[in-house]
Amino acid sequence: MFSNMALWIKLILAAGVAFLLCFGMTPPVKRFAELIGAVDKPSERRINKVPIPRMGGLAIFLGFVLTALLFVPLSTQVTGILLGAVIIAVMGAVDDIVSLNPWVKLLGQIVAAVVVIRCGVVFDAISNPNPLSEVAFIEIGWLSVPLTVLWIVACTNAVNLIDGLDGLAVGVSAISSLTMLVVSLIVSDPAVSLLLAALTGACLGFMPYNLNPAKIFMGDVGSQLLGFVLSTVSILGLFKMHAIITFVVPFLALALPLTDTTFAFFRRILRGQSPFHPDRGHLHHRLLDMGLSQKQAVALMYGISALLGIAAVLMTWTNPVLRIGCAVLAFGISITVWLFVFRKNPNLHVNHRESNEKKEQQ
Repeated sequence: MFSNMALWIKLILAAGVAFLLCFGMTPPVKRFAELIGAVDKPSERRINKVPIPRMGGLAIFLGFVLTALLFVPLSTQVTGILLGAVIIAVMGAVDDIVSLNPWVKLLGQIVAAVVVIRCGVVFDAISNPNPLSEVAFIEIGWLSVPLTVLWIVACTNAVNLIDGLDGLAVGVSAISSLTMLVVSLIVSDPAVSLLLAALTGACLGFMPYNLNPAKIFMGDVGSQLLGFVLSTVSILGLFKMHAIITFVVPFLALALPLTDTTFAFFRRILRGQSPFHPDRGHLHHRLLDMGLSQKQAVALMYGISALLGIAAVLMTWTNPVLRIGCAVLAFGISITVWLFVFRKNPNLHVNHRESNEKKEQQ
């Protein structure tokens, strides 16, 4: 697949077109968001100190979908992903304007997941994560639909929940998309590769406007879209790989947002709160409370995502022993980061407030 020059040309063109479309559409989307009042105002949980328009994800949506229509063969499965993306984008845009109830958003995500499942994007078997077993695949039978819905909804919300710092969600999504793009090339899946090239290009086209200091936020229309597309494309491609390690690769590619979301889910439940209740306990909040600047926190989380992505790619190339080593290394990185960042320190929030007060006084 790496020697297929025609595919490489299409991949480069797809990424380039998506980049240009998103980059060019972001300024008019910004003006549109300001016109209709879709603006993110400063608050206790918000990092921005001035009102900043959201809905920038519309530009990502247009860049991705238009590029996919131009370069990707429209199979039933690809059509299902694009239809689901439309549902997610419309719901996200409405949410950016009127703030939908969390349960309404969850219902919309489930509907989008059902659409892609009806179009054949579903995993009915997963590769056995045990490399010592003689059984290569595990049939999951009737669990295929609920587990597919769970995977799609979890990833959709995971990217949405880490969208708390300038450039964070779009950068992590770009790294995840690039990771899965490399793996899809290794396993020779052109349609998936082209979809991921389009998504990567759209993310990179939005980043100049979203990096600190951000001129526009992607909003729910962008963060939910990225999580939805990454989850569905991973089912279409990576879960279909004919290798034992395929069960792990998509999880590593999306490990950072998925882990952060899992911690948030259980943290809120243990506090007697709704899992949808917002708080300042996310990884990026904790990094800020430790004294890191926005740029430093985002750079660190980029680095963690990149390391996990490299581990995912290496798992497809190396022998079983090194695969296990990569998995252990990735797990060790994740646990070390979370134990270090989430260790109990009652002074974290106090230090963060004092730091902000000093900056405002200066």
